[in-house]
Amino acid sequence: MKRREALRGGALVLLLGLQQIARGASIVAVRVWPAPDYSRVTIESDTALVAKQMFVTNPPRLAVDIEGIDLNPALRDLVGRVQADDPNIAGIRVGQNAPGVVRLVIDLKRAASPQVFTLQPVAAYQHRLVFDLYPAQAEDPLEALITERMKAPAPAPGSTNSINTPLVASAPPGPPAPAADPLAELIARQAEKAGHPVPAPVPMTPPADRAVVTIAPPAPSPAAKAARDAIPSPASRTDRLIIIALDPGHGGEDPGAIGPGGTREKDVVLKVAHLLRERINNTVINGSPMRAFLTRDADFFVPLQVRVQKSRRVQADLFVSIHADAFITPQARGASVFALSHGAASSSAARWLANKENNADLIGGINVQSKDTQVQSAMLDMSTTAQINDSLKLGSALLGEIGHVGQLHKARVEQAGFAVLKAPDIPSVLIETAFISNPEEEARLKSDAYQTQLADAIMRGITGYFAKNPPLARNRTV
Repeated sequence: MKRREALRGGALVLLLGLQQIARGASIVAVRVWPAPDYSRVTIESDTALVAKQMFVTNPPRLAVDIEGIDLNPALRDLVGRVQADDPNIAGIRVGQNAPGVVRLVIDLKRAASPQVFTLQPVAAYQHRLVFDLYPAQAEDPLEALITERMKAPAPAPGSTNSINTPLVASAPPGPPAPAADPLAELIARQAEKAGHPVPAPVPMTPPADRAVVTIAPPAPSPAAKAARDAIPSPASRTDRLIIIALDPGHGGEDPGAIGPGGTREKDVVLKVAHLLRERINNTVINGSPMRAFLTRDADFFVPLQVRVQKSRRVQADLFVSIHADAFITPQARGASVFALSHGAASSSAARWLANKENNADLIGGINVQSKDTQVQSAMLDMSTTAQINDSLKLGSALLGEIGHVGQLHKARVEQAGFAVLKAPDIPSVLIETAFISNPEEEARLKSDAYQTQLADAIMRGITGYFAKNPPLARNRTV
């Protein structure tokens, strides 16, 4: 009897064919990651799923037919996963479109450029079917920073959060100031629309020697002068924003390192970044207000190259990537600071860590077909000796301050080929705040008090760096 049943089952497999066999696929998990940059929907299964998609523009919606599977409770659960404040997804509908075909319809709040792709099993994940829903008109991050500046004027110079380096009267003349500043013009136009003036600390001109600070107002362009003249207050002028790019590591599909108590790296570093943003936004350097730009300000995944691109788009003065280290044994402890290396890593541990961090894209999940590898390669190979030297100075300032609030893993700035540090024109460092794999340090990283201490220490390091290396004047293209 058993032999007859086995033969009957084998014949049934031959008759059904591969597509019907795939209907045995099990849905492991469904996830929705909302964010202003884009919203992601992920369906994880024990075998690969095949999907065909169609995008409808009016009203905007993405229809996806998932083949070889029947409607089940896990897929129905997607409907309730959409949050009301999701900036891109209005809702999700699922239904059995045909035998063995489930139709998924994602209704959108605005025009979008969707991407549908699959990911092979990696780390803790099995097969993933991913829908990335990018807004057709992406937000301009620089303009968003300016709008934020308009809403909340920076503290006045001389306040407790103001950094003022001494002036040197005999400073050698620097290069002439640019004739036009598009950033200043945009601020002036927005101030005119808002009906109120903008306080304007004196812009800075780059000296020949970076250790010497000189102050000289740039010559305004006719457009900028006309826009400023239209503002009611004659004393108001536009200001130069000092932008610090904060890069909380991992996010979304990529949790980063996970401590023995279940603490996720992506959560800890985002909290520290938020605390640091508050401090940066309330600080003035020589009369110029500082603003923090976060590569991610919520729990969503950002590819490594996009983190670099976003920071360059806002023309950040500094780039600080925040992480929490992990090792295979719980004994490792202490914070570290890393800069880019032109060649070999400064140690085998630095090389190992860089390789681990550079694999974040594999776990977070990127659409390989959408990557412009030539542009990526060119961008990552353009790093200069000057950028690395400035990064080492920034790293030293940060390391000295972080060492006051916790133990250091290495007493000097290490170097390795971190992909996220390869902006050719921005001093860039990566901070490993502690070893989340160490139970004691995991407990500290979860502590609100220690997170505050870390944010304060990083802030002191940034202002200490600027005290010796004043920010250069920049002609930002908006």
